[in-house]
Amino acid sequence: MKNRYFFLNLIAIVATVAIVFSACRKINESTELGGSLIPPVDGINTFDTLINVQTFNDTFGFLTDSQYLDKNQEFFLGKINNDPFFGKTDARMFFELKPLIYPYSFGNAHPDSLFIDSVVLVMDYIETYGDTNTVQTVNVYEMDQLPANNFNVDSNYLIRKEHFTYSSLLGSKSFAPKSLKDSVKAFNDTSASQLRIRLDNSFGTRLLSYDSSQNTLNGAYSSDSAFKSNLKGFAVRSMSSGDAVMGFNLNGANTKLAIYYRYDKRVVSTTPNIQTTVAYFSFVGSLCAAANYVQRDYTGTPVEASVGGTVSDQIVYIQTTPGTFATIKIPDLALIGNRVIHRAELIVEQLYDISDSTFRAPDLLYLDASDPSITAPYKYRTIPYDLAIDNTGGLNLLSFGSLPTMDVDGGGNKIRVWKFNLSRYVQHILTGTQSLYNLRLFAPFSFLEQYGLPPGADLTIPVNINSSVAKGRVRVGGGNHPTQRMRLRLVYSKL
Repeated sequence: MKNRYFFLNLIAIVATVAIVFSACRKINESTELGGSLIPPVDGINTFDTLINVQTFNDTFGFLTDSQYLDKNQEFFLGKINNDPFFGKTDARMFFELKPLIYPYSFGNAHPDSLFIDSVVLVMDYIETYGDTNTVQTVNVYEMDQLPANNFNVDSNYLIRKEHFTYSSLLGSKSFAPKSLKDSVKAFNDTSASQLRIRLDNSFGTRLLSYDSSQNTLNGAYSSDSAFKSNLKGFAVRSMSSGDAVMGFNLNGANTKLAIYYRYDKRVVSTTPNIQTTVAYFSFVGSLCAAANYVQRDYTGTPVEASVGGTVSDQIVYIQTTPGTFATIKIPDLALIGNRVIHRAELIVEQLYDISDSTFRAPDLLYLDASDPSITAPYKYRTIPYDLAIDNTGGLNLLSFGSLPTMDVDGGGNKIRVWKFNLSRYVQHILTGTQSLYNLRLFAPFSFLEQYGLPPGADLTIPVNINSSVAKGRVRVGGGNHPTQRMRLRLVYSKL
């Protein structure tokens, strides 16, 4: 996960340098439709024109979204109920916390001489996406003691499915997400950036009652399998009308089950010597599993109203995995005769709204192509000739245009603008060596798709775009937008 954040920071630095140098180019974007003659490049008459595109909104559904999430990634928890365009989000977490070793004991005394003070679920906080001031109520449940609730430590789980059941409430807490940055003052723990939820003491007493004896009803600490048979894991979900999802790191030092208890330290003396201490169960990578369930609900929203139309949409709605996408068609490109393409770029402009300050845009957008010749399950391919694997083994997302630049719209609002470089792809279309595809614009986390140069010599490759699921949405101008329409810009010379 740290590598993803480093990668995004590096992109931002390089992009800043690129913007500075781009100001020195002779070719500037035309502001009007038509084949305007622009200043010559190297003595060649160069023209600039804008090609119309058509845009159609759609949503990923359960059958079309195969996003699985590795337990080492950022997990999300919380509810968004009031996004004016994208509706509701409900993010729930399921995970195990265990002793570091087996057989395990509390190490101080026999279970009969241990007494619970409190038991607290602690989660390592990373960030909040949405409104940090609206209070949310988060409940912690014990997963039901059913064989179907057995985690598989080697599995990644589909984020669109709630895989496990739960009914036993262990604890609850109401808080504003902004408070999670504060330092805490707990026994042997004064760190910041953690969510702490106190659980019922009866649950803590039950944990203290277990021992490491084999072949006994209380021998939960004898082995990992014995522990799993007594505690399947935890389910954590928001129950309130919140307006944010919060990101957590299960592998972080602040993710643990803290068991505060008292024990009698005396050895020979008849005088009680009561001491207080704490034991931790952690997210042990080799033993623990986790699943993140993220549900979207577009009922009654502009997103829902825009899906399924046959007329090009004025507004395109893009939401990060699991979310939405737009199909982009450029039929007029097939009508253009052969010419030398110096630059072909799909220009995508953010449509500003005050809610963007609460629900920010995805870090990156991505564009790929629908290839009808590909059989399921991978029906999309990277943009031929323009998206390539670089010398680091990743895709050239920076030069391709996935990272936006900042601009100002007609009302003086700061907006993001994406300019996807399709120069080689368009050139091959005009020379008759490449099929014209429908394109797909979206903000994925990761997925698999076809990659090949030339098409036909394909590989199935992993594509990693954004740093996490759940956070990020943006509205952009569609093909019919009156002032900020999506368009294909061509800079070319006649043959």
